[in-house]
Formats: sequence, structure tokens, C-alpha cells
Amino acid sequence: EYIDSYFFNKLELTRFSSSVGKFVGFTEYGVRNAEYWNNNPSYLSAMKAQKEVYCLNHVPVYYTAALTKS
Repeated sequence: EYIDSYFFNKLELTRFSSSVGKFVGFTEYGVRNAEYWNNNPSYLSAMKAQKEVYCLNHVPVYYTAALTKS
């Protein structure tokens, strides 16, 4: 699962989760940002593609490294 969270002063404003497939806002400002980003198809598809960029390439490497050290 790919999660991209946006914080300000240790308060989570907005989060993108690949399992949900969209942005979710936690504050008034975060909800407005989430609505804007969810209505932008190019930005939303770019965030969905980040799962393939980060997770699919890096998880097997870290997984094997963790198994060899235990």
C-alpha cells in the first residue's frame, strides 16, 4: 500500500492511500485540498502510478534484506 501524507505543525491535513484510490482530508483545509486533487484526473493518476514506482521496485529489496538479517 502506498500512502502519501501531508502534515503541517504535526497535524495531518491530507492523505492519499493507494487502497482507497483518492485523497482524504482530515481538516477543513485538507478537505478542500483533497476535493481539488481528486477532481484533477492527471494528478490523481500520477499518485496512483507512484505505487508502482516505489512499492513494486523497492519492497522486494527491503523484504529480502529484512529476511536475511533475522
